[in-house]
Amino acid sequence: MKKILLTDSHKDKLFQIPLFRDLPLNIKLSLLEKLEFVIYAAEKKEIVVTQGTPCNKLYVLLEGKLRTDIIDGLGNEVMIEYIIAPRTFATPHLFNTNNTLPATFTALEDSILLMATKESTFKVISQDPQVLHNFLCIAGNCNICTVSRLKPLSRKTVRERFIVYLYEHKKKDSLVVNIMHTQSQLAEYLNVSRPALSKEINKMIKEGLVTMEGKRIVILDQITLEKYL
Repeated sequence: MKKILLTDSHKDKLFQIPLFRDLPLNIKLSLLEKLEFVIYAAEKKEIVVTQGTPCNKLYVLLEGKLRTDIIDGLGNEVMIEYIIAPRTFATPHLFNTNNTLPATFTALEDSILLMATKESTFKVISQDPQVLHNFLCIAGNCNICTVSRLKPLSRKTVRERFIVYLYEHKKKDSLVVNIMHTQSQLAEYLNVSRPALSKEINKMIKEGLVTMEGKRIVILDQITLEKYL
């Protein structure tokens, strides 16, 4: 990665992230003065930060898209999620006792990142109640996302993982699920092969459990599917 200068566009993106959103103008100006940071440009496929390294920075993706992977206990690489700008990442780990990064983050396209020191971030958070509130909300949401992500991976069969995924992403009181991934990405997300996932989805369609058109899935037999949960 290479260092670049902060632009007005970067500032606008910084104040769009949930941590610093909807702050009064005077707080925004003081925030930029208090925060000690560097702006980096990352090229496509470049590793931004690696799993296991100390998390001593506030990481903000201002532009672009990152892929998040972890190496599990068996040495397998597991894709966790895609991070789309503008947003922070690995935020809850900044102030943990064991504050090592839980994953490796790789640029999927040319990206712009802001990295602020832990000390200056703490100063900003501790001195403004709204920023502190935002930080606590982000930390709570990250924990919920982690639990949601691990649910399908805890299941053994392809069908179980796919059904858990559907129920994690469908809206309440709706039988329609709009998938955000392509089938290749979904297979990677569920840590299964694409042919195995495609075969299982086709079997479920033939059994009358679901219909699928593009990225839109309709649950037809809710009673049968819920037996796998």
